[in-house]
Amino acid sequence: MKIRAIVHPAAEGGYWAEVPALPGCITEGETIEEVMINLKDAIVGWLEVANSREAISSTDKIVEIAI
Repeated sequence: MKIRAIVHPAAEGGYWAEVPALPGCITEGETIEEVMINLKDAIVGWLEVANSREAISSTDKIVEIAI
């Protein structure tokens, strides 16, 4: 799966990044390498929280789709 993120230089130094497709999914790092590692963690965390919030009834079916 590929998700587009935008990396911005931070005013105080380092970088911060956001994932437009995942509202509120942001992170930061001192280097590009660090912000990339932190982005992966932020995306996984965002998706885990989003998946745990859904109310599922007994008639619903859960499917997983690989992209």
